Amino acid sequence: MTFLEYREFDGIGLAELIRRGETSPIELLEAAIKRVESLDPTINAVVYHMHDVARARIESGLPVGPFRGVPFLVKDHGLSVAGSPTFDGSCFRDERPATTNSTLTQRYLAAGLVIFGRTNTPEFAISGSTESKAFGPCLNPWDLSRTTRGSSGGSAAAVAAGYAPMAHGTDGGGSIRNPSSVCGVFGLKPTRTRVPFGPETFDGVGGMAVHHAITRTVRDSAALLDATAGPVAGDPYPALSFEEPLLDAIRRAPRRLRIAFHREPHHKTEVHRECIDAVEFAAKLCEDLGHVVEEARPQIDGQQGIEVSAILWKVSAAQSVARTSTALGSTPGPSDLEWISRTLAEEGAEISATAYVKALDTMHRFGRELSKFFRIYDVALSPVLSRPAWRLGEYDKTYTDSASFFETVAAYSPFCWPYNMSGQPAMSLPLHWTGSGLPVGVQFAGRYGDEATLLRLAGCLEQAAPWHQRHPSFTSLNSTAESRDEAVSETAKPVGESKRLEDLTRVSP
Repeated sequence: MTFLEYREFDGIGLAELIRRGETSPIELLEAAIKRVESLDPTINAVVYHMHDVARARIESGLPVGPFRGVPFLVKDHGLSVAGSPTFDGSCFRDERPATTNSTLTQRYLAAGLVIFGRTNTPEFAISGSTESKAFGPCLNPWDLSRTTRGSSGGSAAAVAAGYAPMAHGTDGGGSIRNPSSVCGVFGLKPTRTRVPFGPETFDGVGGMAVHHAITRTVRDSAALLDATAGPVAGDPYPALSFEEPLLDAIRRAPRRLRIAFHREPHHKTEVHRECIDAVEFAAKLCEDLGHVVEEARPQIDGQQGIEVSAILWKVSAAQSVARTSTALGSTPGPSDLEWISRTLAEEGAEISATAYVKALDTMHRFGRELSKFFRIYDVALSPVLSRPAWRLGEYDKTYTDSASFFETVAAYSPFCWPYNMSGQPAMSLPLHWTGSGLPVGVQFAGRYGDEATLLRLAGCLEQAAPWHQRHPSFTSLNSTAESRDEAVSETAKPVGESKRLEDLTRVSP
């Protein structure tokens, strides 16, 4: 299978080709590996290769799951994958391969996915841009001079560049939605505890962080969440179960929704015109689909939210460093950690138990306040970020201490964090591109536990303004002759030429 054939299909489509006998898991894997070997020396989205492990898994026999034989990448943070170390994007790391799988990894494998690598992330998933000292910057396939954001930047870049139709991500303040926005792909942050963290931990960043994935199509995200959602025995507060499989739910359009949209964040930050244009386009599109669209926003204290998030993230950084120190039997030396990670970890270790519990109480109070807004509105629409993808190296120059770091986080990504605090589902849809060709995502947030409504709406928007056949041009990627040949082929190939694509990736709302 050539790359151009491989790229024509989403994960469900590839699995269907295997079921029909039109391709095989090993053929798909080799196509994915060839793509990574061709382009990743430039993009730097994959930091650990598991090619031989993946080949061996196929040879030993794959389970009959919904994604049997589909190549998949896992973020280098938050999950144990047997046969792979977890570097957490850090020089201070345990390089011994894990001998067991996290619960979520087990569910990925049971779904038939073939894990063949781990993706780039900032150190301990802290920074808002995937530019770690340990592995270097991940380049945005739409413009190699620009960021992929973070912390799931490697996963978003890999999906955008066509390495795999889906890749794992985590989101503790926008880390699925932010990179999805700047890489032109779909990213859903599910409800708190919807997807299990265990058995190593129960949750992340005091409950702000979640696991899911970045995908090319809405239906892949829905089907993957069907395959991975659900509590583990002993979970103290599991999310409510779905009324029906999400893949079935998205085959129907949602009822007429009441959608609130806003352009301004909850604290003073200038928002780029392109991000405003993206929201206004999305609002008009929703209106054209028959929904009631009104200008309104939740009334919450943005500055207090930033302060609470800072406490939770500092404690999380301290916990991450302490966990690695325990595994290694040593503390980090002067050059082992990036200075912002060291600063947050040191300050986090000094935060009192009283201050931490107070921060948790405030976080949950935010959830109650947001729930009042969602008694009136079904969905909230906003930008994802305050600006399109910025130049590599720009982000780290904007802060000098922990206070200015969190000011930078809030200034660049002012719209995502409220839904991490409330635990509500939220998603980034690639509905807008700038005149220079940079994608700009828009965020839709829904009621707690109601991923179904969001995904139904996303499926309709995907039909109305399709994005999955938009691909970045690789004419600037000259790492190999093959990538140059592919760039020529991509330019020459008309969009929508494949009938099989029409059959296998489109979902009628």
